[in-house]
Amino acid sequence: MGDVRLRSENLVKRFGITTAVNDVSLEFEGGEIHGLIGENGSGKSTFCSMLCGIHPITSGRFFLEGKELRARSQVDANHHGVSIIVQEIGTLPGLTVAENVFLGEEDKFMHGIVKDTGAMNREAQRLLDEYGFKHIAASKMIDNYSFEDRKLIEIVKATYFDPKVVVVDETTTALSQSGREELFKVMNRVRDAGNTVIFISHDLEEVIERTDRISILRDGKLVGTVKTAETSSGELKHLMVGRELDNRYYRTDYDQAVSGEVVLTVEKLTVPGKIEDISFELHRGEILGIGGLSECGMHELGKALFGASFDRQGKVTLGGGYSVKSIPGAIRHGVAYASKDRDNESVVIADSIRDNICLPSLADLATNGFLSSSKLDAFARKNAELMSVKMTGVGQYVSNLSGGNKQKVVLSRWLGKDSEILVLDSPTRGIDVKVKADIYALMSDLKQRGKSIVMISEELQELLGMTDRILIMKNGRVNGEFMRSRDLGEKDLITKMV
Repeated sequence: MGDVRLRSENLVKRFGITTAVNDVSLEFEGGEIHGLIGENGSGKSTFCSMLCGIHPITSGRFFLEGKELRARSQVDANHHGVSIIVQEIGTLPGLTVAENVFLGEEDKFMHGIVKDTGAMNREAQRLLDEYGFKHIAASKMIDNYSFEDRKLIEIVKATYFDPKVVVVDETTTALSQSGREELFKVMNRVRDAGNTVIFISHDLEEVIERTDRISILRDGKLVGTVKTAETSSGELKHLMVGRELDNRYYRTDYDQAVSGEVVLTVEKLTVPGKIEDISFELHRGEILGIGGLSECGMHELGKALFGASFDRQGKVTLGGGYSVKSIPGAIRHGVAYASKDRDNESVVIADSIRDNICLPSLADLATNGFLSSSKLDAFARKNAELMSVKMTGVGQYVSNLSGGNKQKVVLSRWLGKDSEILVLDSPTRGIDVKVKADIYALMSDLKQRGKSIVMISEELQELLGMTDRILIMKNGRVNGEFMRSRDLGEKDLITKMV
């Protein structure tokens, strides 16, 4: 590690009456990967958003190599040598891969008023090939690529110009293991060049393995900075929450019988090119896990169960005989869905907490065709409080919430609807240990109340710890089935995944 590359001085960020970052002074050295951790709502992403010009600074200052830095936008931050790879999608639809890579830098390819698209494509392809992402074509529309490939494109976009500081904000949660390894290679390359990586992750073991130092935020304030080699996950959890945290997140029962009542029947479900000939039953009070590698088809399966795949073949039939063919029909008949891509598919990011929670229940809340604002407020407040959403009020915009609190809003929506079947795709992706525990407790409670859950997850420990039965997918098909057991381990699942 080298001299101080970046420091913040008495940094403050307020959103209305909420102080998200409170008097934080931090130093980041050149040639280090510096972990930044804390519970959801602790201020870590807001801190980095101010650094990168996404949010304006309320008070305080950043200094980059001794000179004050106050970025006005992400492009401005890039010009000063600071870049960010965000948790959710950070590319723009309707543009090519190359146009996304060089967004804000188009002048490099302009001849007068004419853009040399060919030169831009060639340069973007050279970079993609250099990073080892040869399967991505620079000239193709970004919309043609998966969530993971778009994150790989963002890695190129954020690092090709040799930035002095790179922020990696929960990016690993969007990547498969192979994608994570590619990201870690890039992070190491940035550090080895004498530059700085700020690494935000809720996976504490990952943070310990990959960083040189770690800073901890709690309720917007800096708790402290530790050398990674001198700490442990237990100590970090204690610093994050201010108390000892019970690690017993998962269910402890192994002999609990599942009802024989079938609430969902899937027959020969196929989405061409994604999933093929999938059949299974879901029982009342059952938590059914769906696992596999990132591109195995499990995420498409979740959408298909909810009626969100328009080219779907086969049948999805509820216990009462209703055939699920559309999203409105699924919602009306008690089926809920939470997408892995939270910001784009599970919440309306530019709307209020109230409107997000009330959305699927508007017909139920109407009286003679009219909606009462006070009734909507009360409904949203009740369900947000049941999930302990950290908010200024139900009128607050979802865009101002942390990842964990956004997920709580998603779950609050379906709690309010009192859905009988919940399809939860990566429900704990990118959220802290405390919120994970809350979601696991909620799932156990829903199970005891006779609700049925399909939990899609790439986290094997989560599947082992929370489900009654696990289906493992490979190449779009079900390749293995496991019943809940004390003796079942990760190796058993992996044999059916690869």
